[in-house]
Order: sequence, then structure tokens, then C-alpha cells
Amino acid sequence: MTALWTPDALEAATGGRWIGERRPVSGASIDTRTLQPGDLFFAIRGEARDGHDFVAQALGKGAGAAVVNVGRAAEVEGPVLAVAGEGADPVLTAMERIGRAARARSEAQVVAVTGSVGKTGTKEALRHVLSGQGATHASAASYNNHWGVPLTLARMPEEARFGVFEIGMNHAHEILPLTGMVRPQVALVVTVEPVHAEHFPSVSAIADAKGEIFAGLEPGGVAVINRDNPHYERLAAHAMASRAGRIVSFGEHPEADVRANRIVLRPDLSVVDASVMGQPVTYKLGTAGRHTALNSLGVMAVIHSLGADLAAAALSLAALAPPAGRGERTALEMANGTAWLIDESYNANPAAVRAALATLSGIETGPRGRRIAVLGDMLELGPTSPDLHRGLAASVEAAGIDLVFAAGPLTRNLYEALPVSRRGAVAETAADLIEPLTRTLRPGDAVMVKGSNGSRMGRIVEALKGRYAAPHTRRDSVVALP
Repeated sequence: MTALWTPDALEAATGGRWIGERRPVSGASIDTRTLQPGDLFFAIRGEARDGHDFVAQALGKGAGAAVVNVGRAAEVEGPVLAVAGEGADPVLTAMERIGRAARARSEAQVVAVTGSVGKTGTKEALRHVLSGQGATHASAASYNNHWGVPLTLARMPEEARFGVFEIGMNHAHEILPLTGMVRPQVALVVTVEPVHAEHFPSVSAIADAKGEIFAGLEPGGVAVINRDNPHYERLAAHAMASRAGRIVSFGEHPEADVRANRIVLRPDLSVVDASVMGQPVTYKLGTAGRHTALNSLGVMAVIHSLGADLAAAALSLAALAPPAGRGERTALEMANGTAWLIDESYNANPAAVRAALATLSGIETGPRGRRIAVLGDMLELGPTSPDLHRGLAASVEAAGIDLVFAAGPLTRNLYEALPVSRRGAVAETAADLIEPLTRTLRPGDAVMVKGSNGSRMGRIVEALKGRYAAPHTRRDSVVALP
């Protein structure tokens, strides 16, 4: 076992006291379901459960040790690091301290990524590209909140050459403490859209919240900003008020530092002809969609800002596959042919749905095949939510979507705004759409599923895969270079 943390280092970082055997640990976990032998288990207190109730289970599964509140240490048989401190949860505070210690000992070049849409996909693209150039540590899944960021930091090996951290927020001032822990050399804002709008008075206020990421930049660091976004100037003002040494912009805007001269969209890939700080670069991108192609410009801006190998990055983007729930394609083998499933079920907001519809419009269908959008409620959009759902009707029309299946009371507003010819079915829940959708589906169809996590649209994806999927999932967006 390679030690991630020694007992002395953990004690020094947290101010805690070891009880029982002092053991080095090889990882970090807050969830016994995914815990690996040798992990340090943090018994943090969540909204519904207290991690102390799972310490015995964690140790039984082979955890190297557990971090527990000193007041609960007597309940545990096994190696524990008992911590005390101010705040609602001393164990979470200890995890934050270990995260800061990880950052302090690291010589990695660190990138922080945020944005209303596309931050996880962009983070994964950076992980993919940088992994080809050195040992790279990055956030797992969407570990981007008040526990996900310090946990990701705590897991960072000392020998990592690059670190990529996703930072999210639902409210103002949530990014500030997280970017202060991460202390990036490069901070990227992918875009600003009306997401989590119920917690903000305006989209400008959302931009201000996203702009907090620049406050954590190391002196002389680089702020990377989407030049096409209408809030560019507002974000740039936040960057200029930080310790950033410069701003690098990206997009199709004629003044962008990393600019797309031409984007060729194909059903299973994109080709981007770009100028990166004046240097011509042309590359294939192994994921479909204009939004992904534009986000790849942000990736190239980060690569250039780090001083990493731009040519190697351009080559590796051809083999980029979409994260689960964000564009994965599955062949649905039916009695008389094949339909295609595009899984966009991870989350949704108006900008993301419009982008997904545009991508669906470019998918090639078979004979008699149709483009079918299965959409669930977009949540946390505030009082204008019904209008925002209804407003997607124009995007459905523009994308040439043949049928829309709608799940949830909010998406019903969109469904009723569509002409009858484009209406597939409407239901209160995602589960209620499964049968009408499977009755309608036929060979040659391309069906895209999207909705907020709370809409449970993933159930539809699971049902379609369970009923029709071939033995393996095909990722058509993975493209080999000739």
C-alpha cells in the first residue's frame, strides 16, 4: 500500500489525537459504499445521516482508520483519529484542514473550473488531456461542494503534476472558501446562465458568484473566461480585482485569445479550427455538439496557460468520451433494427437543454427514424420557471425534433406549447413515461433523455438499456485518429 498520509501528517494537519493503532492510509472516503481498503473514513454528519453510525462498518470493510468527533471516540473499537474544534461538524473541519495540508505540500499545477453549464464535462476533458502529460488528480464525478472539494484535495497524491478541481455553488459566497482551499494557478469560468436562479435576484448576481473563483488564484495566476458570454466584462472585473496576472478569453468572439475560426459538426464528432494565442491549431473532438466544441476552446486556453504541450492536447481530444449522463450513446437493439439512445440525464437547465436539442438535431437517423426528445423538469429556476420551460418550444422547432415526451408539471408547459404533431406523451413522473415511450420507439430512431437530477430521468435511461441495449455500450463519440 502506498501511503497517501502518514499518522504524523494527519495528526499535524488536524490537531487530532490517535486512539488505537497508528496507521498510514492510502485514500480518503466519506461513504462506506465506495470505501476501499486502506482509506481514511471521515465520519461527517450529513443532512440525513451521521457518519459516526457507519464507522464500525467502514473499519470492517478495511478502512485504515476513521476520523471521528472526540465526543464519539469511546464508541469505536479500532484505530481512530479523534478531533475537536469549533463549527457544526469537527470532522468536516478536519477534512478541510487535511485538504489544505494536501495543497500546501503539493507542487502540482492546479486548475479550478466552474460554470453554470458544462463544468463537469470540461473538468473531465482537462483530466483526459493532462493525464497524457503527467500524473493528474481530478475531482471524482461532480464532487464540487463544501465536502466534495476538501475530500478531493485530501485525496491528492503528493507526487501529482496536475490537479483539476470542479467548484460549484447554489448560493452566493459558496465558491469563496472552496477556491481559497484549492488555490489554483488557473481558474476557468465555462459560462454563466440562469441556473439556480431561485437563489439569485438576477443572472448578473450569478455571474458575480461565479466570479468568486478568481479570488483564490495564486499571485500571477490566469483567469480563463468565455468571451462569448454576455457577462464577460463582469467576470473580467472580478478577475482584475483578484491576484490574477492576466486574463485569457476563449470563444468565437473576434477578440477572443483562443478563438474558433471554424467548427465542423458531425453526428459523432466535431472538428475545430482554432487560433490559440495566435497559433493555428486544428483538432478533432471526440464528442458531438457545438457547446462541447466551444468548451474545448476553454480547455485549450487552460493548457496554454499552464505551459503544457498544446499539440499533444489537441491530439488527445480526439479520444475524449462524454461522462456518464452527459452524452453517452447506446445502441438499442430492437427486433428489426437499431435505435440510438443519447443519455443527457445527469442534469438540466435552459442552456443545457437547448445545447442537447441542437446536438440531437445533428444525429443521423435510420430509415423512417425520428429524433425524439424526452425531457424532465428543470429545477431551481425560480418564479419564471414555467415561462423558461415554455420558451424551449422554439428550440424544439429550430432543432427539428419530431416528438417530445415530457415528464413533470413544469415540462408540461413546454409540451402544451408544442404543435400536436410534435407531442409524444406527457406524464407526472419519469417512470410514467417509460411505457408510452417504449411503445412508440422504433428502429432508426434517435432518442435523447434530459432533465434535472430531481426529475429522475435516469430511470428512463436504465429502462431502455435494460430492455434493448446490446451487451456493451457503444461510445460513438470516441474517435481514433487516422
